[in-house]
Amino acid sequence: MIGGLFAKVFQRVPSLLYRVSLMMKPQVVFVLGGPGAGKGTQCSKIVESFNYTHLSAGDLLRAERAREGSESGQLISNYIKEGKIVPVEITINLLKKAMEETMQEDAKKFRFLIDGFPRNEDNLQGWKKVMEGKADVKFVLFFDCGNEVCIDRCLERGKSSGRSDDNRESLEKRIQTYLQSTRPIIDLYEERGKVHTIDASRCVDEVFADVKAVLDKEG
Repeated sequence: MIGGLFAKVFQRVPSLLYRVSLMMKPQVVFVLGGPGAGKGTQCSKIVESFNYTHLSAGDLLRAERAREGSESGQLISNYIKEGKIVPVEITINLLKKAMEETMQEDAKKFRFLIDGFPRNEDNLQGWKKVMEGKADVKFVLFFDCGNEVCIDRCLERGKSSGRSDDNRESLEKRIQTYLQSTRPIIDLYEERGKVHTIDASRCVDEVFADVKAVLDKEG
């Protein structure tokens, strides 16, 4: 009798843990900064040292576009071919799906770095519409770097990256877009006291020392 009771309890434990993991909201850090500020490099270092999963909106869109039989992938391709911006709902739903899948695989992995998002007001409003109450944005990690330093880094990267937009003309346009569209989002979170600004003009290890201090404090 007692043995049967214990067996039932132990059978219920995994399902209980699963339900708790479903109730746990993703803890999100938005990672923002201009082109060449070192967001991707620093995200890789954070993942090595802390229990975070790195999600790049751009990478998710590219992967979905390449996935065979994906309806969204066909839609993404059509938008890109026509030079239009992919609807924000598609991007956010890809982020949401990636977070849900990560947490289902490992309940301890509920902390996420979302790199290069939100880029503009439309992104932010879309996030609120889809993710309000479903994820907690802890803070913004802002990699602050002078325009010329960013351009020089990207031009250097362009020698080996194969990225067609790593040229001076494209970079100057991207920086203007960043200043007009993304900086106001950073300022908005700054007003709420939810921005940690990192001087990203220094070498990788010096920058990461500051990042580590922020994450050690924030948990």
